[in-house]
Amino acid sequence: MKRKSVTLVTGGARSGKSSFAMKLALKYKNPVFIATAVPFDDEMRNRIAKHQTERVNRFICTLEEPYNPAQAIKKIPCNTGVILLDCITVWLGNLLYREEKDKFGEIEEFIACLDNLPVPMIIVTNEVGMGIVPDNSLGRRFRDIAGETNRRIAEKADKVIMTVCGLPLYLKK
Repeated sequence: MKRKSVTLVTGGARSGKSSFAMKLALKYKNPVFIATAVPFDDEMRNRIAKHQTERVNRFICTLEEPYNPAQAIKKIPCNTGVILLDCITVWLGNLLYREEKDKFGEIEEFIACLDNLPVPMIIVTNEVGMGIVPDNSLGRRFRDIAGETNRRIAEKADKVIMTVCGLPLYLKK
């Protein structure tokens, strides 16, 4: 069986990557959304509410999975046409702040699952390594983990698209 396509959409904060990825996903029948955000403060709750409103009646379901998106993929409905996961860096932040010893086994599980997807997948992430060097070890660790994870996903992806100022730049076709 041929591997299902993987599209990685990356970009800076507010670059239009989520909107672009949603447009791609809505070209398919029966899209499913995997959300990774945790509503830990009012600002994040407001962001989540805004994104939920944008998805109303557009996705057949939303699976909220802040720690293990590979497990969420196993739960998609059988009539799913595409999966949109938003976003890798939010998920990685959740893992970094989690109080477990093995924080990152889920990264390996997710990378491995990309080879056996049941349907095409569109993945949103942030490009975090192009700005200033973080002034603390936690920030540098996050930047390094995000950069490495993004690179590994891009290696497996069929397409990699970077959004800059709302415009898509095709890095890998």
